[in-house]
Amino acid sequence: MTTDHVGTTDWAARAAELSVPGGVFVGGEFREAASARSIVTPRDGSTLGDLAWADAADADRAVAEARRAFDHGPWPRLHPRERGEILQAFAALVDRHRDELALLISLEMGKPIRIAHEIELRALVRTLRYYGELADKEHGEITPTTDGDLSLVTREPAGVVAAVVPWNFPLTLAGWKIGPALAAGCTVVLKTAEQSPLSMQRVAELGLEAGLPPGVLNVLSGDGVVVGRALGEHHDVDILTFTGSTAVGRHFLRYSADSNLKRVYLELGGKSPNIILPDAPDLDAAADTAAWAIFFNSGEMCTAGSRLVVHRDVAEQVVSRIVETSAQWAPGDPLDPATKMGPVVDERSLERILGQLDEGVAAGGQVRVGGRRTRSESGGPYLEPTVVTGLAPDNLLVREELFAPVLSVLEVGDEDEAVRVAGDTPYGLAAAVWTSDLGTAHRVSRKLKAGTVWVNCYEEGDLSVPFGGVKLSGFGRDKSRHALDEYTDLKTTWIHYG
Repeated sequence: MTTDHVGTTDWAARAAELSVPGGVFVGGEFREAASARSIVTPRDGSTLGDLAWADAADADRAVAEARRAFDHGPWPRLHPRERGEILQAFAALVDRHRDELALLISLEMGKPIRIAHEIELRALVRTLRYYGELADKEHGEITPTTDGDLSLVTREPAGVVAAVVPWNFPLTLAGWKIGPALAAGCTVVLKTAEQSPLSMQRVAELGLEAGLPPGVLNVLSGDGVVVGRALGEHHDVDILTFTGSTAVGRHFLRYSADSNLKRVYLELGGKSPNIILPDAPDLDAAADTAAWAIFFNSGEMCTAGSRLVVHRDVAEQVVSRIVETSAQWAPGDPLDPATKMGPVVDERSLERILGQLDEGVAAGGQVRVGGRRTRSESGGPYLEPTVVTGLAPDNLLVREELFAPVLSVLEVGDEDEAVRVAGDTPYGLAAAVWTSDLGTAHRVSRKLKAGTVWVNCYEEGDLSVPFGGVKLSGFGRDKSRHALDEYTDLKTTWIHYG
C-alpha cells in the first residue's frame, strides 16, 4: 500500500524552513550579481528573500564561463555515452530533491504543490532521463561515393546556447531546452523569468553535483530587457532558444540580425481552439476536459484551450457542464494539497486580466461564471475560473492571449464553420477536435493549422513527439529527437585517398 506523501506533508511548515538561493549560478558556484531583488510569492504577497539580480556585465561573465567550458573543457569532448550517464545522474538527483524543488515552484509562481510535485517535477526528471538515454543514439552518415573518395557527415555540438524561459512551467520548459542542448555537447546560459527565479538556480547546483563540469550550465536571474537582450545580442552566443510571448520573440530575431546572426528558435504564444462537435464520443468528458484545458495552471499555458468552438446543437449542454465543473477549480492556497488552481502569477497580471475582461464584456460578452477577484484576504492575486459567451469574432477575449483561467465560447453551425472559426487566429500552437467519426477526425486535424492537434483529448503526448507551433506561435521545436537538430551543426568531410 502506498501513502499519499504530498497529501500528508505540512507544506506550510516546510515553506517556513526553506532557504532560497542567494546568488546566480555561474561557473559552477553561486556568485553575487550587480544587485539583489526581493522575491515575492503570489501565494500571499509575502517576501521569500533576496536574490542576486544580474545585469549585462553578469551576462557577459556567464557567457564567458560557458565559452570557456565549451572551447577548453571536457564536456563537448566526452563520449556521448558519458554525457548521457551524467544526465541520468542529474535526473536522479532532481528526483531525490523533488520536495524542495516543488516547494520552490509553488512559492515563486503559485502552482499548486501537488501539480508542482507530481507533474512539473516528473516532466523535468523524465526529460533529463530521455536525453540521457538518447545522447549516444544519434549517428552521422557515410554517403555513396566513387572509388578513391570517402564522404562523412557528422553532427557536432553547436556551441554556447542561451536559453530564455518563462515562469509558467519554470522547470518543465527549462528541461526541454537544457536536456537536448547538454546531450548534444553544448554549454548553456539559462535566463529564468523574473517571476520564477528560484527553482532553476537550485537545479543547476544539482547538475554540478551530478557531474556537469563548471561552466556547462549557468543560470541567471534578471530583467528580460537587460539580461535577455544582452544574451540575444551577444557575439559569443551561438544558439538562442526562447519560450514566451510573440512580442519578445520578435526582439530576439532583431538581436540576432544586429549581432552575429545566431540561430534563434522560438516557441511563442497561442490562442488554441478546442472544437466540440455533436458526435463527440462523450460530451460530459469533452466538457470536463475543456474545463481542465483552460483552468489547469490557472490558464497560464501557451497551449491553454482558451477558445471553445462548440456546435450550437450541444453548446448549452457543454457550457452548462463547464460552468458546473468550474466550482471544482475554485482557487485555493497553493500549499494545500487539495488545491487544483492557485493564484495567477502576480498582481500586475491580475489587474491586466480584469481590465481585459471588462473591455471584452463591454463589447458584448456575457460572463456565465466567475470574472471576479477572490481570496483578497490572502494578499495574493486570485481570480475565479471564468466562462464568457456571446462573443463576436473580433472581441479581444477571442483574439488576444490572456494567460488566465478565462474561457471564450464561440458557437458554430457545422464542421466547415468550426474549422474556419478555429483557424481565425494569427497563432498556431495547438488545437483539438472531439468527434466519433474517424473521417472527420482526419479531415479536421489536417485542416487545422497548428503544431499539435489532439483528437478526443487535450494536452496529451510524451517526449517522443515534437512540440512547437506555426504562424505567430513560432517555429522552434522542443522535445523528441528533433530537438537535437537545433543544438548541432552538420559538417561534411570529403576525403580523397585514391
